[in-house]
Amino acid sequence: MKFFIDSADVNEIKQANERGWVDGVTTNPTLIAKSGRSFEEVIKEICKLTTGPVSAEVISLKADEMVKEGKALAKWASNVVVKIPMCEDGMIAVKKLTAEGIKTNVTLVFSVMQALLAAKAGATMVSPFVGRLDDIGTDGMMMVSEVIQVYRNYDFATEVLVASVRSPMHLQSAALMGADIATIPFKVMQTMTGHPLTSKGIEMFLSDWNKAQSK
Repeated sequence: MKFFIDSADVNEIKQANERGWVDGVTTNPTLIAKSGRSFEEVIKEICKLTTGPVSAEVISLKADEMVKEGKALAKWASNVVVKIPMCEDGMIAVKKLTAEGIKTNVTLVFSVMQALLAAKAGATMVSPFVGRLDDIGTDGMMMVSEVIQVYRNYDFATEVLVASVRSPMHLQSAALMGADIATIPFKVMQTMTGHPLTSKGIEMFLSDWNKAQSK
């Protein structure tokens, strides 16, 4: 499973990259706004930090405007993936951009049928939001499992990118299901490295070493 970091913080991306955790990056208008920098400046810098896909989201909601904006975004770097919201106009834009060889990531997907429509439109990736479904009492990971099954049934090339990840358990479930990608906040990535028995083991090894040196 590929790991994307869900961030527009260049320092976070550099730290995750040093640890081998970055196969790509996802951003959104909220994350870009938090950076306090211009959209273009941030995306171009991120694209230089990784050879993997970098999702840059359109702001428009009309198909023709999305296509125009998507073409402009794709010119910023060869690894830009145009992020398109799940809606009818979005599907028109995805089909047109795909026909021109521009990669797309359909975002804000909350149902299997939405994921199926995105795949039929030719989306490169589809982003089911598991955490937000969990927030309203729905099993987000169950939806991901069903999307994966549908894609396998019909050999869709669209990759399943698990988004709105809140915990390592989301990632474990995604990996067991065979999701292609998960996009993960840096803080969640960091929590994955720890385990009480690991910490206890390190402490024991150091204690034994110090005792041996004092003899």
